[in-house]
Amino acid sequence: MSQLSGIDFIAFDLDGTLLDSVPDLADAADKTMRALGRAGVTVEQVTTWIGNGADILIGRALSQSVDVDPDLDPALHREARALFDRFYEEGGHEKSALYPGVKETLAAFHEAGVPMAIVTNKPAQFVPHLLEEHGIAEYFVDVIGGDTFPLKKPDPYALNWLLDKHQITAEKMLMVGDSRNDILAAKAASCYVVGLTYGYNYGQPISESNPDIVLDHFSHLAEVVKLGG
Repeated sequence: MSQLSGIDFIAFDLDGTLLDSVPDLADAADKTMRALGRAGVTVEQVTTWIGNGADILIGRALSQSVDVDPDLDPALHREARALFDRFYEEGGHEKSALYPGVKETLAAFHEAGVPMAIVTNKPAQFVPHLLEEHGIAEYFVDVIGGDTFPLKKPDPYALNWLLDKHQITAEKMLMVGDSRNDILAAKAASCYVVGLTYGYNYGQPISESNPDIVLDHFSHLAEVVKLGG
């Protein structure tokens, strides 16, 4: 297995990388559509629609397509987003779960003194509770949501902010994600990037986005990252 040496900082995506969250997202999106008198949505549909933040997810649900209808009524879109946020929060994220090996692997990096961050396109208001709920909040020095900064992945803004804040060079940072947005953001920031095959990537193999390393299991990350140096 390939190794990356000299990694001093690791940034992780959340949904589809650490957390299998699509059942709760699909529930909230389905309730939203039905509350608006529109056709419901399925887990299978939502799996291919997430990754670009809640606004685009809701736009796709309203459009019943990965391509958002350019003629969508902005007022309807705002109403649907507000309903989605309410339903998602009320659901308590009860169906979401960490992927196998996530907690143990994060704990090992934390024990080794590796600073880590969350860089997700999920709205920031939901992220701290999810990390606490799954017992991994203590592992992260920074938590960046999709609306923390003016730009979200695939823009490298958040990764560049982390590089600047922690005064590290790009070749010492690793991004770990499951979506082409993660790969594109990391490449734009000149960071190394690991792509995970089990997450949500619009139905496309993550290998097509050409990450530095492709992994099938999160726990294999411990074999890839040669710390320090």
